[in-house]
Amino acid sequence: MSATQSFKGIGASPGVAVGHAYVLDNRRVRTPKVKLQENEIEPEALRFKTAVELSSSQLDDLKEKLKRDSEEGSQDHGLILEAHKLMLQDPMFIVEVNRLISEEAINAEWAVRRVARRIKHQFDNMEDEYFRERRADVDFVADRVVRNLLGHAMDEEVELPKDSVVVAHDVSPADAAMLVRTGKVAAFVTDLGGQTSHTAIVARAREVPAVVGANRASDSIRSGDLVAVDGNQGLVLVNPTDSQLALFRETMRRHQASEATALQTAELRAVSLDGHQIHLNGNIEFPEEIPSLLAHGAEGIGLYRTEFMFLNRTEAPTEEEHYKVYREVLESMGGKPVTIRTLDLGGDKVPGKKPEREANPALGLRAIRYCLHHRELFRVQLRAMLRASVHGNIRIMFPLISGLSELREARSELEHCKSELGRAGVPVGKRFPVGIMVETPSAAWIADRLAQEADFFSIGTNDLIQYSLAIDRQNRDVAYLYRPLHLAVLRSLQNIVRAAKNAGIPVAMCGEMAGDPTYTLVLLALGFEELSMTAGQLAAVKRIVRQTSRNEAQSLLERAMEFSTAEEIERFVRHEMEKRFGGAE
Repeated sequence: MSATQSFKGIGASPGVAVGHAYVLDNRRVRTPKVKLQENEIEPEALRFKTAVELSSSQLDDLKEKLKRDSEEGSQDHGLILEAHKLMLQDPMFIVEVNRLISEEAINAEWAVRRVARRIKHQFDNMEDEYFRERRADVDFVADRVVRNLLGHAMDEEVELPKDSVVVAHDVSPADAAMLVRTGKVAAFVTDLGGQTSHTAIVARAREVPAVVGANRASDSIRSGDLVAVDGNQGLVLVNPTDSQLALFRETMRRHQASEATALQTAELRAVSLDGHQIHLNGNIEFPEEIPSLLAHGAEGIGLYRTEFMFLNRTEAPTEEEHYKVYREVLESMGGKPVTIRTLDLGGDKVPGKKPEREANPALGLRAIRYCLHHRELFRVQLRAMLRASVHGNIRIMFPLISGLSELREARSELEHCKSELGRAGVPVGKRFPVGIMVETPSAAWIADRLAQEADFFSIGTNDLIQYSLAIDRQNRDVAYLYRPLHLAVLRSLQNIVRAAKNAGIPVAMCGEMAGDPTYTLVLLALGFEELSMTAGQLAAVKRIVRQTSRNEAQSLLERAMEFSTAEEIERFVRHEMEKRFGGAE
């Protein structure tokens, strides 16, 4: 047996798998560089046009195939493939490639690569990891065009052996969707990618373990190698020793047992021993995540992020595009509540507009502030939500509210759109809650006033903690200061929950803190009525709620808050969780 190798990457989809490697040879094809004669320029432009049309047709065929073969009947990754199509039709892409062919007399392949490189640089400077990851889409689209120019086969069916660990430099949305539909993928390992890469999104939606960003794993791993993948820890072992393999298989057995229990308890409610119920909902970005949420017992969607609709486009999505997606999500949830967050965008992410550079985007014109500065963009989304509201149980949520004036302005825009649709004879839902994300210290401190005019609160702990403790979570030098159990954070949460209770409105949490079992007793003690998280986190949180009483949880919180430092509080809470549940996870 070959020597054991290990790779550390990002655990992008939880779970453990052992299987034999199937190395996907999808490295970028070598791009020929040719200077054209004058009489070759016009035929070369026609060759480029033909390759673009063929690429667009291939994406259409692939969308239909995936939709037809999908057991759930969802759009699968049709929305991402549609975004790739839009990018193919991007005038900036088409015109610039033709300009290089014509003015610099270079071949189409070379021109496509140069333009793609230029577009990718625009993504490099974006603050948000999710949008930075989209630079990979530029490569996927350019590679498709170049392969078609060179006459290479595309979207071929791959004959995977059962329980294959797919290893690749990166995996396109098309390849990822085609591979998982075979049912033979045990895990993914990629050199590139992050939590929001397409491989990660597909893997989480289909509950396949995945480790991404594993550096040069695909250079070292050979097809047929035995590979153990831990999607929780981001660990990959190649040709593990017998003792390592035994440990992995035991971890895999425990994970599978936990998953089986999760599915068996999916219909049970998260009710404490003394009768306090917490509604457990899911966070999603794509409609194809819904089947997994429902299978794991989610009672609704607590946070639907809508920013994905702005990927890889030169123009903002139309009202009709927004409407179709929201309708699909609402109908898929079959009457369960769906909380749709209005756009949490900054000026560097909106297509068709000149990027608005800011010294500190996290504190700048983003989310509700951006929408109120660009009313028509906001109204397009609000009208689509109102039209979709007749198809299910919708809740509308405004992000980054810092004061009453913003809430009033946002609600005024919603009423304006409602009146507009009414005059046009377009039906809308009779009543739907309109709430806010509480994620700024100012909102936390005036929660009593905001609760008089919001129908519900949902706390976004990621930003609330970041702003409260004055740290940038992406900055490694200060990331250690990000402490969810900091006394200031706990007191803010107490104030928000108290204000909601006094006003008689529901209070939820949709940030990362909600899905971490370590904090479940703290949140139960604080009195949260809803927690929203990923599908894989639901069972662990539910188990803890069902095995304790709220009185016990409140006693634990009172003792925890007698400490003064975040480290002391965290150490105490973790010790108590270990003692009571054998570890929170």
